[in-house]
Amino acid sequence: MSKTDVFRALHQRRAPGDPLVLPGPWDAASARVFAEAGFPALATPSAGVAASLGHEDGQVPADEMFSAVARIVRAVDVPVSADVEGGYGLAPKDLVERLLEAGVVGCNLEDSEDGVLKDARVHASWLAEVREAAGDRLFVNARIDTFACGIDDPARAIERAALYVAAGADCVYPIGAPPEVLPLLRAGIQGPINVGALTDEGPSPAELGERGATRITFGPGLQRRATRALREIAAGLRRQ
Repeated sequence: MSKTDVFRALHQRRAPGDPLVLPGPWDAASARVFAEAGFPALATPSAGVAASLGHEDGQVPADEMFSAVARIVRAVDVPVSADVEGGYGLAPKDLVERLLEAGVVGCNLEDSEDGVLKDARVHASWLAEVREAAGDRLFVNARIDTFACGIDDPARAIERAALYVAAGADCVYPIGAPPEVLPLLRAGIQGPINVGALTDEGPSPAELGERGATRITFGPGLQRRATRALREIAAGLRRQ
């Protein structure tokens, strides 16, 4: 099996309460830590990688992002999926080529830009082109930004999910969905669901799995938690 096949299989037949947990490395060193801890796969967060490169979230040039992701992939043996935001304006074929060159097994793709939702059908058509270019070589996680854009009605997220799954998405990610609506989303969405977890509060990954999550990611949460710990170390050194 290829790494992509392994990654795709990790999403199948997950028992309630046992979601696939994908830590988000922001550089090669953090990737090695997560892999050595025994996690079977990783998923880079764009905001965490941006911070490691000295950029604000959403401001990383495409070349820098793909180079950073490639370094992470080279550092570990486990499959790595990459958050590549909205695709950096690349045509689907070019985006797929850049992802495969970086060595990733999958990608996270957003359906909003500058806080504004894209037309769902237009975005679904674009996702279909990505799927056609990638074949089965990439696992496509289609992010749904309705909740992040202030639309609280779960039906809107479910509608977008149906379009994206029909377009070939392997998984959907209703980012910012409140934990209490996850059972409703699970009932209305076909296929795997990605749910973002907080690192120091809120339901645990197991609890989110019981509510309907297939897989758990953390966005930049782990990088920010590591940064807080480093600040405490730095402050301690100054006191000494």
